Amino acid sequence: MQITLDDPASAPQPLSPYYSQVARVEHADGSALLFLSGQIAEGATLAEQSRGGFETIAALLEAHGATLADVINIRTYLTDITALAEYGAVRREFLTGTPPTSTTFEVSRLFRAEALIEVEVVAAVPGTE
Repeated sequence: MQITLDDPASAPQPLSPYYSQVARVEHADGSALLFLSGQIAEGATLAEQSRGGFETIAALLEAHGATLADVINIRTYLTDITALAEYGAVRREFLTGTPPTSTTFEVSRLFRAEALIEVEVVAAVPGTE
């Protein structure tokens, strides 16, 4: 097993130098688990921020040979749980197959005051053997 921490140049860069965006845990058969740091995005509405977050997640996954179809777990942090339906509508635009396992939390605030949502995922990348 090999673990690599990464900030792919082809994806939006992290908002802080104090974390890596992707931890890739590679197994001997070439399969890997990708653990993505929580992503936030700019936007005036929850839908805009959700869309931007999923676009960044898609770019990070793509840099590691994965897609949103490879997501097996998603954790969502909302500052207003009553907006869950608005977030859910955007999420369904991006996660179109069998839904991954999921946990959603309401939090009082996120590390950026303007952030309404933060999303982190785990993806499983099949081996090439």
